[in-house]
Amino acid sequence: MNGPDSGTMTLAFELSALQALADPEAVFDDARRWAKYVGVVSDEPTYVVTNFTRKNRVRQDFFSGPRGREESLESVHEQFDTDRHVFVGTAEGDVDLADRVDWEYLAVEDAADAAGWTLATDTASEDAADEEPVRDDWP
Repeated sequence: MNGPDSGTMTLAFELSALQALADPEAVFDDARRWAKYVGVVSDEPTYVVTNFTRKNRVRQDFFSGPRGREESLESVHEQFDTDRHVFVGTAEGDVDLADRVDWEYLAVEDAADAAGWTLATDTASEDAADEEPVRDDWP
């Protein structure tokens, strides 16, 4: 389960980044091969994160809970002693947040490309291409 680089990285996903991926469970399973700790941070209420991770069978090492993203990332950085702390996000504000808390930032699209993960929009467009054409000759 743990690859040769395991233990050198803590990886945090912004909830919106995780939602942008087609298979969050597979992403977490894959990330665990090269990251020691993997979790989710969000400004959403705790139940939103919990419901999403349960529904998608994501086993997280940490999540923001009642704290905001900034406080959560600072706390995780202090608690999890790894060489790198990488924050995967989706918005311009995520870049600024990562800078403030001394995390590396990686856009979800770049992370997906580098790791071979499928974005949810990719599967949606594939599904749409597989659908039969809609008839427009109905009354």
